[in-house]
This record gives sequence, C-alpha cells and structure tokens, in this order.
Amino acid sequence: MPLICTRSIGRSLSRPGSWRPRPAWSHPPAASSSSSPCFPAPGFRSRPWTALRSFAVTATACAAAQKLDLPSLDSKWRERWASLAEATSQSNDDITKYILPMFPYPSGYLHLGHLRVYTIADVLARYYALRGHRVLLPMGWDAFGLPAENAAIERGIHPAAWTRSNIANMKDQLALMNASWDWDRELATCDAEFYKHTQKIFLLLHQHGLAYQAEAEVNYDPVDKTVLANEQVDANGCSWRSGAKVEKRKLKQWFLRISEFREALLQDLDVLARDGAWPERVLAMQKNWLGRSVGATIKFPILAYDHDMHAAIEVFTSRPDTLFGVQYLALAATHPVVAKLAERDPELQAFLDTLPGLPPDSKVGYMLPHIRAVNPLAYHPETPDATKQSIPVYVAPYVIGDYGEGAVMGVPAHDVRDHAFWKTHRYGEPVRFVLAASEDESTTAMANEPFVDHGVMTEHSGPYRGKSSKEAGEMLIAMLEEAGLAKRLEKWRLRDWLISRQRYWGTPIPVVHCGSCGAVPVPDDQLPVLLPEVNEHWAGRKTGNPLETLDEWVNTDCPRCGGPAKRDTDTMDTFVDSSWYYMRFIDPHNRNAPFSGDKARSMLPVDLYIGGVEHAILHLLYARFIYKFLMTSSLVPGQQDGSSAVHEPFRRLITQGMVHGRTYIDPATGKFLRPDQVDLADPSSPKVAATGAPATVTYEKMSKSKHNGVDPTGVIRQHGADATRAHMLFQAPVSEVLDWDGDKIVGVTRWLGRVYDLVVGLGQAEAGHEATPRGYLEETAKKLEEMAGEELERWDADVAVWRAVQNTIASVTASYEKVHTLNTVVSDLMALANAIQDREAALSPVIKQEAISALVRMMAPVAPAFAEECWSLLSPARPGEDKASMFRGKGRAEFPVLDGTLELELLQPRRQTCAVQVNGKLRCVVEIPKPRGGMDKEELREWIVGEILKTHEGKTRLGPGGSADVSKAKKVVVVKEGKVVNFVV
Repeated sequence: MPLICTRSIGRSLSRPGSWRPRPAWSHPPAASSSSSPCFPAPGFRSRPWTALRSFAVTATACAAAQKLDLPSLDSKWRERWASLAEATSQSNDDITKYILPMFPYPSGYLHLGHLRVYTIADVLARYYALRGHRVLLPMGWDAFGLPAENAAIERGIHPAAWTRSNIANMKDQLALMNASWDWDRELATCDAEFYKHTQKIFLLLHQHGLAYQAEAEVNYDPVDKTVLANEQVDANGCSWRSGAKVEKRKLKQWFLRISEFREALLQDLDVLARDGAWPERVLAMQKNWLGRSVGATIKFPILAYDHDMHAAIEVFTSRPDTLFGVQYLALAATHPVVAKLAERDPELQAFLDTLPGLPPDSKVGYMLPHIRAVNPLAYHPETPDATKQSIPVYVAPYVIGDYGEGAVMGVPAHDVRDHAFWKTHRYGEPVRFVLAASEDESTTAMANEPFVDHGVMTEHSGPYRGKSSKEAGEMLIAMLEEAGLAKRLEKWRLRDWLISRQRYWGTPIPVVHCGSCGAVPVPDDQLPVLLPEVNEHWAGRKTGNPLETLDEWVNTDCPRCGGPAKRDTDTMDTFVDSSWYYMRFIDPHNRNAPFSGDKARSMLPVDLYIGGVEHAILHLLYARFIYKFLMTSSLVPGQQDGSSAVHEPFRRLITQGMVHGRTYIDPATGKFLRPDQVDLADPSSPKVAATGAPATVTYEKMSKSKHNGVDPTGVIRQHGADATRAHMLFQAPVSEVLDWDGDKIVGVTRWLGRVYDLVVGLGQAEAGHEATPRGYLEETAKKLEEMAGEELERWDADVAVWRAVQNTIASVTASYEKVHTLNTVVSDLMALANAIQDREAALSPVIKQEAISALVRMMAPVAPAFAEECWSLLSPARPGEDKASMFRGKGRAEFPVLDGTLELELLQPRRQTCAVQVNGKLRCVVEIPKPRGGMDKEELREWIVGEILKTHEGKTRLGPGGSADVSKAKKVVVVKEGKVVNFVV
C-alpha cells in the first residue's frame, strides 16, 4: 500500500510524562505596545478551553504526522460516514439542493467516464452541504434494455440475474470513490415497484389521448429484432445500439404524442438559455431536432406521359424567395407518386431496393422517365423563360419521407445538398442564381458554391429584381395563394415518440386487446403487469421476443367485458423509464403513486443535472416532455390549469467531456498495441517491443479494441480516491475532453502531502486563537509604525497570506458555482498551499491557523476523506464529545466566506515591486517599501532611489562597481509611485 511521507517523518513523539499542557483556564498574555503580534490584543474573543484545544491538536498531530496513507484514510472515513448516515438522516422537507448525475446502465463495471461525472456530482454536492444546504444526491440504475437481453442470450442466463450481478459489482466500485450517495433512495428500473409506476404513467398518458396505437412505417433493427424511434437511428441509417442498417416496415405500434408539447418544448429553451443554465450546444441540438419551419406548401403541376398521375406534387419550403431558381424536384422513396410508378417500372423498383443499404446523404438518384414538373411561376407572363421550362423529377435518398410532403424543390444555387445532388447528375448544366448579397453583384458566392443566405433578387427573378428576398418571398406566396397554388404552413421535424419494442427486457405495456372492446387499459388494481419467467428461453439461448409465444401469459380476460383477450406483447423503450426516474428519487418508497404531488412542488426541478452530451436529444427531450405532462397532471393537484410556471425538469445542465486514454500504435502496421507490446523502459519515448521502432502515441476514446481502457478501481486502490478525484478535476475543464494520464497523479499526491504538513505544523505552534483575522489585522495595524525587523516581516507575511486566502475564496466559490471551471479550483488551492508554505515560518498563529483552516474547508469537496482527517486534527472534539463529520451533523464545517478585508487599505502590500531601468532598458526588479503619502516629487524621487540602493540588487548592480552606477545619473524618472524608475546616465 503506497504511503505519502511528509516532512514530519523523523519527528519524535515525546514521552507522555514530558507533556506540559497549558491550564485549560489560562489566557494568552495581554498585548502591549512591545508585545509580539503573535497574541491578540485585549478584548479579542477567546474560550477557556483554547489552550486545552491546542494541547489536543499538538498531541494528535505528533502521532498522526508519521505518515499519510490516502487509501487507509478512504477506508477510515467511509466507515465513519456510514455510521453517521443513519444518525443524521434528513427528511424530504429539509432538502434545499437537488444534485443528480445521469444514472448508469449496469454494464458490469465503472469506467473513467463514470468516475468523472460522479466526481463532479459529489464535489458539487459536498460544496453545497458546506454552504449549509441539505443536499439530495441519489443513485439508481437504468436497468432495462437490449444489451442485458443480448448478454443473457449469449450466456444462457436470465437478464435479471445478469443485471443484478452487474449492479452489485458497480455499487461496490461506487463505494470506493468517497461519494456521499443517499443509498436509501436507490432504485432500479427493472424492479416491479418502479415499473409499476412507469405503467401508471403510460395509462395516464393514454387517458389523456397522449398514448396511442397506430400503423406506421417504422425503423426496424434486423439484428436486435425490434423497432427504433427516429432518434435512435444515426445519420447513416444505422441502429444506435447494434449498428445494423435499419429497415423500413409497416407495423402497428405504440406512440406517445410528444408533438402536442412541441411549442412548449421550443419556447422554454429560452428559459434554459438564461445565465448559461444549459450549454448552448445542447440548446441548439434540441432546437434543431424540434425543427420548426415556417413556410408554405407549393403545388408543382405534373406533366405525365402515358401515366395516370396526380395533377400536382406538393412541396413544402421555408424559402419561397428561391422559387425562381428551382431546377428539379426530388421525391422520397416512399412518396405515393414513386410507389405508383414503381408498379410499372422494374428499373425504378430495383433502384428502390438498393436504398436501404445507402446513407441518407447519398447523392445517388433516379430520374423518373415518364413525368416532369412545372414551376407554378411559369403561368405568370413576366417570369423569365428559364423558369418556365419543365423540370426533371428524381427519387433521392436525401429526401425524408415523413418530413414536409416527402418532396423538395431542388435549388442548386441556394442549397448545399441540392447543389451537390445537381452537380452529381447534371454537371454540365449551369446553376441559376436568383439571389445575391447586394444589387451590384450577380452573386457573392464562387460559381461552384451555393449562396444560402437571404439577399437581393437578381435578374433571373423577373419582375422581383432588386427587391429583398424576404419581401419577395412574401409577395410570391401571396400571389400563389390567390391562384390556389400555395398555402402557408408551419412544419416540425419532431415526430411522435415510438415506444414499442419487440423484446422481453423492458416494462410491459399495460394494455389487453379484446375482439369486442379493442385496446383496453389494465386496471390500476392489477398493476404491475409483471414480466413472466421464461427461463427455458434463456437457457436455450433463443432470440426473439418470448412474450409472443407464451400463451399462458398472453391469453387473459378483458377487464371491460370479461371476454377473451390478449395481452400486448411489446415492452416500452427504456427511455420511458429514464424520462421520469429523477421524479421517483424524491419519493422512492411511495407504493401508491409515482411520487407525491407535495414533494414534487417542493423538491423539483433538479437543481444541477450532470451527464454526457450524447444524451442531448433523446433522453433530455423525452424527460422534458414527460415532466411537462406530469407536472400538469392529476399527480400534482393544483397544476392542471397549466399555470404560468415553466415546467422544466432540470434547472441547470452540466455536460462533461469524455475521458480519452493513451493509445500506442505501431506505425508500420497502424495497429493498436497491447500494454505488453510496448517498451516503456523510457516512458518519454515508448517503443514497439517487437521492432524497437518509436510507437505513435495518441489519446482516443477508451475501448477494448484500442487497449487503452483504465480501471478506475485500480487507480483508486493505488493512489486513494481523493488523489484520483483531484487529478481528474485538475486535468481539464469539466466540459472538455480529458486525456487521462495516470503518471501525473503523483503531483496531486505531493500537494496533499504539503497540505498535511501544514496541518501537522499547526500542532507544533503556540496556543490556538479565537481572534478573527480581520480583528487581528486591524488591531496590529495600529502598531505598524512602531514595528521593525521580524515584526514587520511577520506583518508582511500575514498580509500576503490573508490576501491570498481571500482572493482564493472568491475565485474558488465562483468556480464551484459556475461549475465549468472545477479544474481551477484545484489549481487555486495548490497556489494557496504554496503561498502559506512559503511564509509558514513568519506567520502569526492567528493567520496561520485560519488560513490553513480555510484551505482545508475549500478543498473538502474535492478530497473529502483527506479533508476530514485534516479537520479532525484542526478541530478535535472537546472532552466527552463525539467528533462529527465536517459535512453533516452539529459539528459540521462551514465553507469560508469573504470577510471584507480585501476592501481595507491594511490588506494592501506594505512593499511593492519596482522595475529599475537604465536608459530605458530593464536592469533588475527589486522589492521596496510602499512610499508614504504626502511626499512631493523631489522627496519621493530621493526616497525611492535610497530604497533601491538598500536592496541587494541595488547594491551589487546599481552602485559603484556595478554594471551601472546610478549615483551619477543625469536624470531620474519615477513612474506610478515608484513601480517603475528610469535612470538616465
């Protein structure tokens, strides 16, 4: 077990009989004009047990200073916290700050990404606890889902067994990180007591018409054998889980009507943007996914050759100003016109069959040979001839079937995708620019680049030439509306949330299907609808949904008519569970309802929500929707009127960056090297063990294939949780990628060792003092004119250190509360520790004691066990007392606050730096006293020159025999009250 030895090693502990404690009732001697500033002046606050306290500190410090074993401190204080947890349990009514990291999927092990988000959460929770808040920091498990079911099939075990085993393992790992979890509120979404309430929420949505079943074209994952929501398909048309290319199928599925809340979901983003409450990147992603577009549907008449076709194709556009520039139409593969033509065109059908294997942004296309379209502006007599010509119609995979009308107008000059498509299929034909940035330009874009902004209509826009594009667009729509060829419309990208999954390991949908009554909700007194045991299915490693073949479970009675009925065999998407779990944490033991309405009003929303940006769309969008619904439902009486209150689940969102690991690559093969394939004899120059060639070192997302994963448990056991936490925070700002370098953690352990030395050193000092630093400094300043030598040296040290303490309090407090700069918390505290240590010998007991106390309290959220140990030495229990934790209970510590001394003149440095120039060139920088007020220019000049020449640098470099003898200077220029002096010689 590694030890961090301090400077105190080697100090011998005196024999018990040699202790001579000051009597508990004694007081420090009264201060006099000649007394040392070590002691407070008369009238200062003091307690009769001050000296006994000092004795206790000294005795404990001498014993504790022999070594610092951080892993042992973790164990010691975790045990202590556990014993205090029950004694100091808090009621729901006490909660004033709700801090929550996104709960994990129980994959079986924690990685450094987990450690980072949970460290951030716990640091903030402990900070607010020290600020006097009663903090809620719960933990649970996102336990349903396809990965567990797939793992169960692979291993031949029940997914519940696999999940429970993983939870136990990860919970053991979480216990090692010194976090302050409220385990009394622990939940797992696969527990019947949780998913019972998920079913209740589904039925409440169904009751309000927000959960419905419909046949629709859906995304089907052929590997996981289930449908996916649009949000679960990536830009390449692949499943977010399996990576398989999704297929389009027509199925009857369950949906949640999230579209009913789209206006609120969009408008309330403005609330979340205030004061940087949510990251701009996340807000932009949410806004883009909602995808509100204001525009119009425009009819393009069709010329069909020997085909019975629609009279027109309707196209939605938000840029009617580009209508003169339309050079083709593009249809989605699912457009009715395409489907009808494919019945008689085998080549078209063959093309459609290839589309599932193509990315959505593919530039391939199929020009429909039997139809052409006509621009509706062609019927206006002043329209230019180029716009009057008929245009081709293509089938293109970049057109989305369920957005707009499944058709787009291709404007190559003013849309990036249209431009790329046109250049692929009509490369030799010119692009028609109908907009420019200004009247005197044909276009502001290069000939091979589209101009996508609003601007001024060009000569290709006929009678609208010279008008602003926005004005022209409005005029065009008005004209086409009058002719029955256009209709103003608002479109949204957001679609209703498809929640049906054809898998076992999820919340059963609480609906039975009756031949007479249709879909009937399961009554409340029959909830939960439990997942049946299907052990043979797992033992046989069978794929597919076993619920579909379990007749005994499927066949039931209709709750409404009593006739034969069948249970719904789909389960819910796991995002339904995570859309409301944070509400269950406030009332986890409520058997009758998902949560209490009173508790929801008093404890929600979550104050700080912390997690990865990868959840910026799916989870956060769904959580916002469900929260808005639930907070205006019957579960929260008095809110049903949809009052003016904004219902958002997370006041502030913090998205932490990923943790990347160091990878080694063989430059000859490009393959990632295992640790045993790397020669690290010289860590600064790693080599390929097999060849001796220098290995390429990069930092990349941790994965097994790259051999760059790091087990956080191993790091904690080696270095201690506190050093690991501090190192993780120190390496990068919260929102940025962290390149993990475990070799550098030794710097943090050295810092902790230095702080420990300071704490132990206090035990060797004179009696502790109850004077406030401000009071001490104000009283001591009255005698400043009488001080000399060591007294002035002490004053300068006291002022410098206390100024550093106050500046650090201000900086660290802002960093904790802004939370994006937690790395600067560690760097600021390191700087403060150095400032105290540099002046330790000269400090008065008052300043030294309070500075170290402030340092320990400020670092406590980052390194809680270490801080507890230091605090126990700084503030030992009085005789008969049971020492409590600094984070909870009657004896808890308080986070330091500014005492106003920064605003006082007395805290300004008594000395200042002076840059000395000779003939305009800097020769040296010296430290001199600050000039007293009231001196005229001549007197000030002579005084400063004298003080410069008193310094070591002044004597050796600026006096006779030095590189420049300033005593012979023709002129002396004093700038900024002596901060700069220029000698002209």
